[in-house]
Amino acid sequence: MEAGELVVVVAAVLLGCLLQRTSGMGTGLVVSPTLVLAIGPVTGVVLTNITTMVSALLMTIAVRADIDRGRLVRIAPVVVLGSVPAALVVRAVEPGWLEVIIGAVLLLALGGSGLVRDMPDLPATPAGLFAGVAGGFLNTAVGVAAPAMLVYARATRWAQRSFAATLQPIFLTMGSMSLLSKWALGATGPGGLPSWPVIAVVVGTVPVGVLLGGRVARHVTATAARRTAVVVVSIGAAGTLVRGVVQVLQSGAGGA
Repeated sequence: MEAGELVVVVAAVLLGCLLQRTSGMGTGLVVSPTLVLAIGPVTGVVLTNITTMVSALLMTIAVRADIDRGRLVRIAPVVVLGSVPAALVVRAVEPGWLEVIIGAVLLLALGGSGLVRDMPDLPATPAGLFAGVAGGFLNTAVGVAAPAMLVYARATRWAQRSFAATLQPIFLTMGSMSLLSKWALGATGPGGLPSWPVIAVVVGTVPVGVLLGGRVARHVTATAARRTAVVVVSIGAAGTLVRGVVQVLQSGAGGA
C-alpha cells in the first residue's frame, strides 16, 4: 500500500469510528468501500472486519450498561447462518464481479434502509432472527451490516440509546464470524492480508477515532452522523461499482 492510500485509509477509519461512537454505526459503512478501493475486495473486507471488531470491542466496554441483552441473545447466535453462505460467495466470485456485488449491495442496502421510516411494527423475535442472518451475510460479503440492523431498529421501534449500545457486541460477533467463516471455508487467509505494519496502523487508529468520537458526540446528533456516513459510503460504493464493472468488461474483452 502506497503512502497516499494509507493516509486515505487512516482518515476513513478515523471518520468511521467517530461516526460509530456518535450514532452506533459507521465504521464498516465508511471503511469498507474505502479499503475495497484501496486494497481490493477480499482483503479490503477482511481488514474492515478486523477494524470493526476492534472498534466494537472498545465501545462495548464503554456502553455496556445500556446493552439490551434480550435483543443481543436473539440476534447474535444466528449470525453464522448468514456468514457461511456469504463466505462461499466470496470464495467463488472473481474480484471484478465481487466489486460489482459489493458496490451494488451497499447502494441497495442504503436505499432500502432509507425507505422504511414508516414501516409497520414487526414482532421482535422473528425480526431479530432475520436481522441477524441478513447482517451476518452482509458483514461477511461486503463488510457492512448496519443497513440490516437499522431496518430492524425501525421496524421494532428500538430506542436509539439502547440500539447504539447493543449494536457494538452484535458487530463484534459479526466480525468474528465473518473472519472465521472465510478462513475456515478458504475464502481468504492470513496470506491475503496487507502487511502487518499496515494492519497495526489501521487498528491503532481505532482507539483514536473512538476517543475523538466521544468528544464529538456531545455536539453532533446521531441523525447528522448517520447522514454523513450515508454520503461517504454512497461515494465509495459508487466508485467500487464502477471499478468492478470496468474490470469485468476488460476481462471479457481480454477473453474474447
